[in-house]
Amino acid sequence: MLNVLARASVSRVVDPIGRTLVRAGLTPNGMTLIGTAGVVVASLVLFPLGMLLVGTFVVWGFAMLDLLDGAMARATGRPTAFGAVLDATGDRLADGALFGAIAWWCFVVDDNRTAAVAALLALVLAQIISYVKARAEASGLTAEGGLIERPERLIIALVGTGLHGFGIPHTVEIALWILVGLSTATFVQRVVAAHRSAREAGR
Repeated sequence: MLNVLARASVSRVVDPIGRTLVRAGLTPNGMTLIGTAGVVVASLVLFPLGMLLVGTFVVWGFAMLDLLDGAMARATGRPTAFGAVLDATGDRLADGALFGAIAWWCFVVDDNRTAAVAALLALVLAQIISYVKARAEASGLTAEGGLIERPERLIIALVGTGLHGFGIPHTVEIALWILVGLSTATFVQRVVAAHRSAREAGR
């Protein structure tokens, strides 16, 4: 949902950083692995311990590395098909760890089963939304866009955990149910887009 102007603005900021990191000897795939490992470890360690504020900032910092691996790939001038696969795989692992950890916090720390259900639904929907697009593209179809994509999911989830970490109650549950609603709409949008693409292709 982030518009082209916003993406272009972000690229203008991160592309110089990407070129600097490449000159320093780092690789896009290495940055993907660092970012994914950081999000997974921070999520699974900090959130279950109830450290929502610290966890929010640490996870957000590592998630931002996802912007840099693309900038680094552009800087090398030779982005690879395997790099794209690794990046997408890392995103799914990171999303699963984040929402799984939030679900654990809801169940065990906050004792809020309703919020935990929302976290699990958000986790499943995040994976399905990405799968619909990937499967459509593998079939030669398109299933782009929708109300929210991965950046928006991260923003909404981490705003909820961060605000709760600052002492504002109920923000995690509110953020999760907003995610469930928007993700459900996005899932439907992508299935409809794939169906329309198939019909236009005569398949």
